[in-house]
Amino acid sequence: MRNAETVLGVLRERGRRGLPVERVYRQLFNPELYLLAYGRIYSNQGAMTPGVTPETADGMSMGTIESIIDAMRHERYRFVPVRRTYIRKQSGGLRPLGLPTWSDKLVGEAVRLLLEAYYEPQFSDRSHGFRSGRGCHSALREVANTWTGTTWFIEGDISDCFGSLDHDIMIRILSEKIHDNRFLRLIRNMLEAGYLEDWTWNATLSGAPQGGVVSPILSNIYLDKLDEFVDTVLIPDYTRGKHRANNRAYREMWNALMRARRRGDRAQVRALRRRMRTVPSGDLNDPGYRRLRYTRYADDHLLGFIGPKAEAEEIKDRLAAFLREQLKLELSAQKTLITHARTGAARYLGYDISVWHCDSKVTRGQRATRRSINGHIVLRVPDEVIKAKCAPYLRRGRPERRPALLNLDDYQIVQIYGAEYRGIVQYYLLAYDVWRLNRLRWTAETSMLKTLANKHRSTVSKMAARHRAKIETPNGLRRCFEARRHRDGRQPLVARFGEVPLVRQKDAMPVDRVPVQITYPRKELVHRLLAGRCELCQRLDVVQVHQVRKLADLAPSGPGQPEWSEVMTRMRRKTLVVCASCHALIHNGKPTATRTA
Repeated sequence: MRNAETVLGVLRERGRRGLPVERVYRQLFNPELYLLAYGRIYSNQGAMTPGVTPETADGMSMGTIESIIDAMRHERYRFVPVRRTYIRKQSGGLRPLGLPTWSDKLVGEAVRLLLEAYYEPQFSDRSHGFRSGRGCHSALREVANTWTGTTWFIEGDISDCFGSLDHDIMIRILSEKIHDNRFLRLIRNMLEAGYLEDWTWNATLSGAPQGGVVSPILSNIYLDKLDEFVDTVLIPDYTRGKHRANNRAYREMWNALMRARRRGDRAQVRALRRRMRTVPSGDLNDPGYRRLRYTRYADDHLLGFIGPKAEAEEIKDRLAAFLREQLKLELSAQKTLITHARTGAARYLGYDISVWHCDSKVTRGQRATRRSINGHIVLRVPDEVIKAKCAPYLRRGRPERRPALLNLDDYQIVQIYGAEYRGIVQYYLLAYDVWRLNRLRWTAETSMLKTLANKHRSTVSKMAARHRAKIETPNGLRRCFEARRHRDGRQPLVARFGEVPLVRQKDAMPVDRVPVQITYPRKELVHRLLAGRCELCQRLDVVQVHQVRKLADLAPSGPGQPEWSEVMTRMRRKTLVVCASCHALIHNGKPTATRTA
């Protein structure tokens, strides 16, 4: 049996070279592939969330993998309908979310590994969603660093993208490179498994279920056709000319300035310089100069165009026609806009994006006629974001305590506030005006101190004095608030609030939590599972994995703590490899089997 990482490496190399692949389905007979998939998803929060059956990661064993492989060999494996639930969108409304069973999650992750290994090297560099080493920040950095001089932004958003993916088109796209009908039938079976809502089965005539582990890679494969159309058709059609033609009026002023300088007329030189700053050096209406740039994150895409608005409208229409005719997708009329880059702002990935224009701004050391920031892309924090992020800490317009946190200790309260604030600030570190989040800092900080003061029946000033601290940062000493949880024989746990300076970072790292594509050493849990030794009674036997959602769910330490809970607490693991009899006793709440030598 070939090592799973070797198989993925071969697929990756064929994908890099653009070669088609065959006999992909037989790779699903490899237990190593499922062990690799298991090592990646067992720690996810959804691993302990049941679908339409009670099956979860608890009870996972080699027998589960063997039964899946046996069904795969005879093409008897069928995906179970997902359990549909709804989550609330930030913009209002509800988004459907599908919850697969554990076996379907495991098979889905194995399929995702195969698809991602093959297709990842072929994806466009302008695609940033659901990809290893890429994310929102990489897409925004590309815009900020390479879109200088943009005149029009074309914002694109596909209506219900995940729910509108056409199954026939999806299979046709996959069949162009994957010449394996058994694998393609498995993908179709996955897409058409349906969903249960209020215990009523509903067919999925289109789309990939949001919440499934394969949906992101399938959507990228589908929308890669959009990237290909923009790269090979639209960009070549709307990109021409090496340089913009000179502005005749600017050139005449420059010649006049040179003549005044030769005459020694300094007053005339100063006057001409001031006038030249108000006149563009290039011909803004040059018909021989066009530029079109493009970036995409999932179903949100943004185009930057240098040229007249009529051509920008034409680009938008051609894009909509391609999506409608070739991919059977529709652009959202409310979210697909054409925005003037200098006087307006495009909304992309939570940022406001516009183009700077200031004739009076001159970089130190440059010639007085050099306008240093004109045409540069500027990223800003939208006003709506600051208001929305402050809202949970306000009541009647003022920062107020949060009663739901009063039963927690100081460490947990500071940890919750710190994590919420830190996540928002780190996402907006690319913004030129990230300092405007000082309003959020003050609001959250006041709410936190009022919560602590209410808990201890004290005052805000006393809580501030108790938890105030100074820490060293790359920007020097930084004042923040911290709380510590002391532990016997170990370093204390430290929770902080406000330790991230509100200073722009051009190279802020992506924040997307996407599984890394590179190969990992085998997970510790997989080694423990393959060892076949019960970690309670120490017998060599067929073992299963007992798993809890989080360590906090275990019984508190003390005389009444069960042996299995004590072992998991001591190991600091939410998994325990046990034999079938010990696993049954754990779930029955009875003492476990006697240890053997």
